[in-house]
Amino acid sequence: MEKRVIIMNFDVESKAYEAFSKAKRLHMNKAFKGEQMAVVHHSDDGEHKFEIEDFLDFTGSNKSSTGGLIGMMVGILGGPIGILLGWFTGGMIGATQDAKEVRDATGVFEFLVDKIGEGDTALLLIAEEDDNRPLNQLIMMELGGEITRLDYADVEADVKKTQEIAKHSKEEAEQKRDSEK
Repeated sequence: MEKRVIIMNFDVESKAYEAFSKAKRLHMNKAFKGEQMAVVHHSDDGEHKFEIEDFLDFTGSNKSSTGGLIGMMVGILGGPIGILLGWFTGGMIGATQDAKEVRDATGVFEFLVDKIGEGDTALLLIAEEDDNRPLNQLIMMELGGEITRLDYADVEADVKKTQEIAKHSKEEAEQKRDSEK
């Protein structure tokens, strides 16, 4: 049983909330072993903001929506990744930044942006499943949604790499700004 990041998207926003509620019941019935789950909205105002609308930590550690992998992913989508994907202009990525490194680190985020388009609301779940049929039944058959499973370790590695690139780029920008004074 491998830990996965499961992305569930729907044609109607309300279905993401319905899936959130029904997935909680599946978890209580031990259909999967959940870690975190969040309803995430991608704004359609041209600013590409990603916001957590509802959040649940199944582990009982009372992490806030900003704690854990989902919070980090959404934080990156709403922050430095916007710059890395070219949504905004600015000097965040230094001249010495390797373009391939940026492309490699943003792969999972580009995928998420594609799956959670502007104005869309999706459900993100970190869980382990012995059998993927209960969740598939709920998301695809009952709610008419789409479900994608990503390897947790791969997503975690992309998050860490993107955070490092953003930190390095910010430091370079600050050094450049300081040297111009």
